[in-house]
Amino acid sequence: MADTNEVKSRRDQHLERLRKKYPEKKFEDDEEIYGQISDDYDNYEAELEGYRGREKSLSDMFAADPRSAQFLTDMHNGTDPVLGLVRNFGVEIKDVLDDPEMQDKIAEANKDYVERVANSKKLDEEYEKNMDTTLETLRQFQAERGMSDEQIDKLVELLLGIVRDGVMGKFSTETLDMASKALNYDADVAAAGEEGEIAGRNAKVVEKLRKSKKGDGTAPIGGKNGQGAAPTRKEQSMFDLASEAM
Repeated sequence: MADTNEVKSRRDQHLERLRKKYPEKKFEDDEEIYGQISDDYDNYEAELEGYRGREKSLSDMFAADPRSAQFLTDMHNGTDPVLGLVRNFGVEIKDVLDDPEMQDKIAEANKDYVERVANSKKLDEEYEKNMDTTLETLRQFQAERGMSDEQIDKLVELLLGIVRDGVMGKFSTETLDMASKALNYDADVAAAGEEGEIAGRNAKVVEKLRKSKKGDGTAPIGGKNGQGAAPTRKEQSMFDLASEAM
């Protein structure tokens, strides 16, 4: 029996990966396809360069003092840091801590440690407080727009991805395009509001012009059949009417 499984081309395989990674995009033309591939390569190269930089820093540290590598390895494996220091640097480490000349430096280092722990705890508390508010906001947002749990999850995932990229100092073309559209949308809304306001004023002007041509529906006092007619109202210009409509 012949094998009926269709072998996908490399292009189709790559398209399938792109559409799975970016389900909101269609990738129907080469410009969009290769543009996304180019953006992905730029992101990969930036991340790889970051990894290389951190790896070089560690390599330089380990080369300068191999004991530091063993100390970090011991910590990773669950060894008590104090025991790791003694194991890799000897009991003389205690003499360094007791050295009077080192006391000021040790005190300053400990101050930095305490401040760092306090700031970390403060950030954790603020994060928890903000997260409670954010979760309530998400529930209201989901209910008002009738969104499913899957949709709201995807929305949050997108936002978290933007936050992570921002921390890493990178913004994709997709993110920039989304921000640009959001700003244009706000501008369009403002423009529409201004156009509506102008249209309303113009409507008032037209209405007053129409009434001025038809009159107010009452017979003039005096006129042809009477004497001593009261002076007529000075004819208003279009600019006068427009001013009244403002």
